[in-house]
Amino acid sequence: MNLSQIVIVLCHPDSSQNIGSICRAMLNMGITQLRIIGDKTDYDSKEIRKLSIHAYQLWLEAKFFPSLQKATNDCVLTAGTTRRKGKNRKPWFLYPEEFSEKINTISQGNIAIIFGNERTGLTDEELDLCTLGVTIPSSPEFSSLNLSHAVQIITYSIFTKATRQSPGYKPVTLERTNKAVQTINNNLEEINFFKLSGQQKMQRYWTSIISRASLSESELSYLEQIFTKIAGKYKKKLHKTKISR
Repeated sequence: MNLSQIVIVLCHPDSSQNIGSICRAMLNMGITQLRIIGDKTDYDSKEIRKLSIHAYQLWLEAKFFPSLQKATNDCVLTAGTTRRKGKNRKPWFLYPEEFSEKINTISQGNIAIIFGNERTGLTDEELDLCTLGVTIPSSPEFSSLNLSHAVQIITYSIFTKATRQSPGYKPVTLERTNKAVQTINNNLEEINFFKLSGQQKMQRYWTSIISRASLSESELSYLEQIFTKIAGKYKKKLHKTKISR
């Protein structure tokens, strides 16, 4: 893993001051890719400059997107940060140190760490688009961290791990994962696998498993071929059965 692979994604942040502090926290840890879900005109550049100090260039180079999916399409892994663990939330949450360990073997491709709005955090829908969840342990009596502090803690953990390089590989992007899931879904549909309400749930299930596994292109292609062959053999057998009748 290289620090140039790390992308900080802010989902609809409220505070220009927080954005400035985040720019400074990022540059302190050698991370320079900033993406924001929202409109650049919603923020006060003067306030951002005041808090970012010498990291103001990160704001000038920040990329803006209309949705989280568009912001992370080119990423090979996405981590959603949250402190809440409801029944509809991801069951797997890594601490910053565990997350840094996991991504250290990824040698190519962007890795996104996604932070929610200061007041509401990430929605269930936004977390559903993430490969995994990252949570920062804190006192149960006052567990809510300032947004820029959360960014600083996670980027520090990544920085310390990145200085100890491990042999790596390149997983497929999330866009490629979605195409593979569609192939799997289409093959299952061809053999009448789905019940009336199960198709969407199964699609989310495969997306979750494949993205967490961080498969290489050859591994994912092989998985696609397995499902294509299963569907082909099923249709051939069905055709023979009809002829024999």
